[in-house]
Amino acid sequence: MEKKAKKHAHLGVELGVSDAIRTILKHNLIYLAGWEKAARSPEDIEGVHQTRVAFRRMRSALTIFRQVIPKKVSAGWAKEMRELAGRLGAARDLDVFIDEALGSIRGKLPLPGAEKLEALAMKHRDAAYEGVCVMLDGDSYNRFKTEFGQWVDTRGWEQASLKEKQRNLLDGDLLSFARKVLDRQERKVLEAGAHVDKYAAEEMHRLRIECKKLRYAAEFFLPLFPGMDEFIGHMKGLQDLLGVMNDVAVTRHLLDQILEQETDTQVLEYAGGIVGWRTCYYHELLNSFERRWDEFVEAKHPWWKKSALAAERKPDEAGSRGP
Repeated sequence: MEKKAKKHAHLGVELGVSDAIRTILKHNLIYLAGWEKAARSPEDIEGVHQTRVAFRRMRSALTIFRQVIPKKVSAGWAKEMRELAGRLGAARDLDVFIDEALGSIRGKLPLPGAEKLEALAMKHRDAAYEGVCVMLDGDSYNRFKTEFGQWVDTRGWEQASLKEKQRNLLDGDLLSFARKVLDRQERKVLEAGAHVDKYAAEEMHRLRIECKKLRYAAEFFLPLFPGMDEFIGHMKGLQDLLGVMNDVAVTRHLLDQILEQETDTQVLEYAGGIVGWRTCYYHELLNSFERRWDEFVEAKHPWWKKSALAAERKPDEAGSRGP
């Protein structure tokens, strides 16, 4: 198996904000390229998954650094990445459906129709992976890699029309910037989740999106703050629950597509059993929402502590930096 780039970019505490942007985007472009071969086949379902993750992380980076890269500067790149990642969506959804929905229930439902439904799902997945290969070989994807790579290498955001405050932030202290970003995004999560109706799909979906943004920000700045990996671990239970909620909604949509022309009652009944099984599992997890939420809220915030940089300074230099 070919060697893949590490998932997270290494940010040194000595970097400025603009340096960090380039490091994160460059790292994820390399990460994207490293998973291309695996993404061509469902033999390794991590291929398509990690390719989509790379796109999402780059889009998230453009959002997280919005203070210094205005939307008008990054919107075109974000749109291209959203469209390219979208062309991988069907393959990923079918991978999850086959591996998790069908896999977790295999042999447990006392109903016939499992083999035929799985065969139908495999057929749809094969077609979806043909689309993945077309995308990877296409002009849009390869042009994006070249042109976006050049934009990153030349720090195209620095060439844009920026306000003086934005230019000062670009050259400013990364640790201070990271703390403010993490604080701001955590507040959005708390606003979305503090009084959420856990039975309201729209409210829970908003919470899932805000949690994902905080997770990406925490991962970007992980090397700067000791203990960040532990904080991310405290988010896992909440994100797992919200992820299953999304999977249930996707499962229903996929089954509508897979079974659009199906008339075999056994297959249709088995499909209904899957939806019921996954929905039941989600509601079991939902009973633990308050516990998972409390674990997240009570988790220690490593960006409130002394930073890695402060730890390296002499006592009289470190002062009382940070909250």
